[in-house]
Amino acid sequence: MDPELLDCISLRVPAEALEAFESALSSVCRAVSFYHDEEMDEWDIQAVKERGEHEEDLAAALAIAGILTGVSPALTRELVPVAGWLARTQAAFPEQFIGNRFAIRGTHIQEPQTPGRITLTLDAGLAFGTGEHNSTRGCLVMLESYAQRYAPRRILDLGTGSGILAIAAAKLLHQRVLASDIDHRAARVANANAALNGVAARVHAIQADGWQTPVLTRNAPYDLVFANILARPLCAMAHSLAAHLAPNGHAILAGLLNTQVNWVLSAHRRQGLVLERRLIDGAWSILLLRKPS
Repeated sequence: MDPELLDCISLRVPAEALEAFESALSSVCRAVSFYHDEEMDEWDIQAVKERGEHEEDLAAALAIAGILTGVSPALTRELVPVAGWLARTQAAFPEQFIGNRFAIRGTHIQEPQTPGRITLTLDAGLAFGTGEHNSTRGCLVMLESYAQRYAPRRILDLGTGSGILAIAAAKLLHQRVLASDIDHRAARVANANAALNGVAARVHAIQADGWQTPVLTRNAPYDLVFANILARPLCAMAHSLAAHLAPNGHAILAGLLNTQVNWVLSAHRRQGLVLERRLIDGAWSILLLRKPS
């Protein structure tokens, strides 16, 4: 078996089925991306995984998503070289200016950094989060606004992916950030990206199964928590989030569609958290919640 080939999986689903199928693919695949066809109000999902691996897990996850949504999308698959896939992805990844403070670029961009902006250097790769997705962009914009009013000391990036939010917070706020991801490969990528950006001493990424991992609870309470994941796990973790936020602590929640905001807000309001700001980016919402003192 050629280890340099990746299995590329593509499917299209209606908006109401996006979360279930994205979650199904994320549980097995190394990278998942999705794009909105506004005219049809459908989502194209593409994922890559190691060739021939986790086939039974993939079939089971997709079957569960189909049962939950009643949707049975056509699945297309092709083998793509790792180097070719990364090169193609990087070529479509120009420097991005986000908000007033951040610039995101890959290592293939050689021009001098833009004065007055915090440059985040990340190559498009096999871990989620290079700034092109609405939720990631929205979190960075929300962080920029948040930093004008607050100075957190204990920071957690839950579901860090590439580590982009942890790195941004470390650079903007000049504080240490604990980052976690359920995927051990993402934790390795996040630590490598932190080193690439000169903040290895401030960002520490670990493999962790959410709040069930003791190191996350031992380091609580947190002044700021990022949770750029999905609506369902956000709701499931609402109690733990509230329990481990410091008084007047904040959480930036993302990965939820505009249609899911009321559901996510209800789960967190039951735990005593209040909405301080909502940011809308296309079909996605980013929420800033606060724990009253």
